[in-house]
Amino acid sequence: MPQPSRPGRAWFGAAAAVGLLHAAFSAYWALGGRWLLDTVGSWATGLAESAPVGAGLALGVVTLAKVAGAVVPLLVERGRLGHRRLWRRLEWAGGGLLLVYGLGNAVVAWAVLLGVIVTADGYDARAQLGHAALWDPLFALWGALLLAGLRRSRGT
Repeated sequence: MPQPSRPGRAWFGAAAAVGLLHAAFSAYWALGGRWLLDTVGSWATGLAESAPVGAGLALGVVTLAKVAGAVVPLLVERGRLGHRRLWRRLEWAGGGLLLVYGLGNAVVAWAVLLGVIVTADGYDARAQLGHAALWDPLFALWGALLLAGLRRSRGT
Protein backbone atom coordinates (compact mmCIF):
# COMPACT_ATOMS: atom_id res chain seq x y z
CA MET A 1 0.00 0.00 0.00
CA PRO A 2 1.54 3.37 -1.00
CA GLN A 3 2.40 5.83 1.75
CA PRO A 4 0.29 8.97 1.86
CA SER A 5 1.98 12.05 0.47
CA ARG A 6 3.63 14.18 3.15
CA PRO A 7 4.34 17.86 2.84
CA GLY A 8 7.94 18.42 1.85
CA ARG A 9 8.58 15.01 0.33
CA ALA A 10 9.03 16.40 -3.20
CA TRP A 11 11.47 19.00 -1.86
CA PHE A 12 13.49 16.29 -0.11
CA GLY A 13 13.50 14.27 -3.33
CA ALA A 14 14.74 17.23 -5.34
CA ALA A 15 17.41 17.99 -2.72
CA ALA A 16 18.53 14.36 -2.82
CA ALA A 17 18.77 14.44 -6.61
CA VAL A 18 21.01 17.52 -6.52
CA GLY A 19 23.12 16.05 -3.71
CA LEU A 20 23.51 12.76 -5.54
CA LEU A 21 24.55 14.61 -8.71
CA HIS A 22 27.26 16.35 -6.69
CA ALA A 23 28.26 12.99 -5.18
CA ALA A 24 28.36 11.34 -8.61
CA PHE A 25 31.10 13.70 -9.76
CA SER A 26 33.10 13.07 -6.60
CA ALA A 27 32.75 9.32 -7.16
CA TYR A 28 33.78 9.66 -10.80
CA TRP A 29 36.89 11.60 -9.80
CA ALA A 30 37.62 9.14 -6.98
CA LEU A 31 37.68 6.35 -9.56
CA GLY A 32 40.19 8.27 -11.69
CA GLY A 33 37.95 10.30 -14.00
CA ARG A 34 39.22 13.74 -14.93
CA TRP A 35 36.34 15.41 -16.83
CA LEU A 36 35.56 18.80 -15.20
CA LEU A 37 38.09 18.19 -12.41
CA ASP A 38 39.94 21.33 -13.53
CA THR A 39 36.79 23.34 -12.76
CA VAL A 40 37.39 22.56 -9.09
CA GLY A 41 40.89 24.02 -9.21
CA SER A 42 44.40 23.30 -10.35
CA TRP A 43 45.14 21.98 -6.87
CA ALA A 44 42.64 19.15 -7.53
CA THR A 45 44.19 18.10 -10.84
CA GLY A 46 47.65 18.40 -9.31
CA LEU A 47 46.69 16.19 -6.39
CA ALA A 48 45.04 13.64 -8.68
CA GLU A 49 48.23 13.44 -10.74
CA SER A 50 50.76 13.46 -7.90
CA ALA A 51 48.90 11.23 -5.43
CA PRO A 52 46.13 9.39 -7.27
CA VAL A 53 45.51 6.79 -4.57
CA GLY A 54 45.32 9.37 -1.78
CA ALA A 55 43.14 11.65 -3.89
CA GLY A 56 40.88 8.71 -4.75
CA LEU A 57 40.52 7.71 -1.10
CA ALA A 58 39.82 11.29 0.00
CA LEU A 59 37.26 11.73 -2.77
CA GLY A 60 35.70 8.40 -1.80
CA VAL A 61 35.12 9.75 1.71
CA VAL A 62 33.71 12.98 0.23
CA THR A 63 31.41 10.90 -1.97
CA LEU A 64 30.10 8.93 1.00
CA ALA A 65 29.48 12.12 2.97
CA LYS A 66 27.57 13.66 0.06
CA VAL A 67 25.50 10.49 -0.45
CA ALA A 68 24.65 10.42 3.25
CA GLY A 69 23.73 14.12 3.17
CA ALA A 70 21.48 13.49 0.20
CA VAL A 71 19.81 10.27 1.38
CA VAL A 72 19.43 10.70 5.15
CA PRO A 73 16.72 13.41 4.90
CA LEU A 74 14.66 11.10 2.68
CA LEU A 75 15.07 8.22 5.10
CA VAL A 76 14.09 10.42 8.05
CA GLU A 77 11.08 11.77 6.18
CA ARG A 78 9.91 8.25 5.37
CA GLY A 79 10.29 7.14 8.97
CA ARG A 80 13.18 4.77 8.24
CA LEU A 81 15.56 6.37 10.76
CA GLY A 82 14.86 6.95 14.41
CA HIS A 83 15.63 10.10 16.34
CA ARG A 84 13.72 12.30 13.89
CA ARG A 85 14.17 15.48 15.95
CA LEU A 86 17.95 15.05 16.12
CA TRP A 87 18.24 14.32 12.41
CA ARG A 88 16.05 17.27 11.49
CA ARG A 89 18.21 19.60 13.60
CA LEU A 90 21.28 18.32 11.80
CA GLU A 91 19.47 18.74 8.47
CA TRP A 92 18.58 22.37 9.30
CA ALA A 93 22.24 23.05 10.09
CA GLY A 94 23.46 21.20 7.00
CA GLY A 95 20.96 22.88 4.70
CA GLY A 96 21.92 26.29 6.06
CA LEU A 97 25.62 25.56 5.64
CA LEU A 98 25.13 24.32 2.08
CA LEU A 99 23.12 27.39 1.17
CA VAL A 100 25.49 29.93 2.74
CA TYR A 101 28.63 28.14 1.52
CA GLY A 102 27.30 27.77 -2.01
CA LEU A 103 25.95 31.30 -2.34
CA GLY A 104 28.98 32.88 -0.70
CA ASN A 105 31.50 31.06 -2.85
CA ALA A 106 29.51 31.61 -6.04
CA VAL A 107 29.26 35.34 -5.35
CA VAL A 108 32.99 35.60 -4.65
CA ALA A 109 33.85 33.59 -7.76
CA TRP A 110 31.62 35.81 -9.92
CA ALA A 111 33.19 38.89 -8.33
CA VAL A 112 36.65 37.62 -9.28
CA LEU A 113 35.55 36.79 -12.82
CA LEU A 114 33.94 40.22 -13.26
CA GLY A 115 36.97 42.06 -11.90
CA VAL A 116 35.23 43.33 -8.77
CA ILE A 117 37.78 41.41 -6.72
CA VAL A 118 41.30 41.63 -8.11
CA THR A 119 43.90 39.10 -7.01
CA ALA A 120 47.57 40.03 -7.00
CA ASP A 121 48.69 36.69 -8.44
CA GLY A 122 45.88 36.24 -10.96
CA TYR A 123 43.42 33.38 -10.85
CA ASP A 124 42.46 30.12 -12.49
CA ALA A 125 39.65 31.25 -14.80
CA ARG A 126 38.31 27.74 -15.46
CA ALA A 127 38.15 26.94 -11.74
CA GLN A 128 36.51 30.28 -10.94
CA LEU A 129 33.90 29.68 -13.63
CA GLY A 130 33.31 26.15 -12.31
CA HIS A 131 32.69 27.53 -8.82
CA ALA A 132 30.65 30.50 -10.03
CA ALA A 133 28.38 28.68 -12.43
CA LEU A 134 28.35 25.01 -11.43
CA TRP A 135 29.66 23.58 -8.16
CA ASP A 136 28.76 26.32 -5.70
CA PRO A 137 25.32 27.05 -7.18
CA LEU A 138 24.64 23.30 -6.91
CA PHE A 139 25.60 23.40 -3.22
CA ALA A 140 23.30 26.41 -2.73
CA LEU A 141 20.43 24.75 -4.60
CA TRP A 142 20.88 21.55 -2.58
CA GLY A 143 20.73 23.55 0.65
CA ALA A 144 17.74 25.64 -0.46
CA LEU A 145 15.76 22.54 -1.48
CA LEU A 146 16.58 20.79 1.77
CA LEU A 147 15.54 23.83 3.81
CA ALA A 148 12.33 24.12 1.80
CA GLY A 149 11.53 20.48 2.54
CA LEU A 150 12.23 20.96 6.23
CA ARG A 151 10.08 24.08 6.38
CA ARG A 152 7.25 22.48 4.43
CA SER A 153 7.25 19.36 6.62
CA ARG A 154 7.40 21.06 10.01
CA GLY A 155 4.95 19.63 12.45
CA THR A 156 4.42 16.39 10.50
